[in-house]
Amino acid sequence: MSTTELAWHKSSYSGGGGGNCVEVAVRPHAVLVRDSKDTRRQALAVSRDAWSAFTALASDRRV
Repeated sequence: MSTTELAWHKSSYSGGGGGNCVEVAVRPHAVLVRDSKDTRRQALAVSRDAWSAFTALASDRRV
């Protein structure tokens, strides 16, 4: 499956001004992350566990 066939999602916190946004697509064994401004570049693949840990840390107000 190519990255163009995936269901990419942008954060609801991303504005429409073309700033620094990323998109993610969830696969069975990985989460793909790409730059929303340059979708032709290769996506970064991380494990679902790593993505879960990252989003938990990013949403922790104490950090």
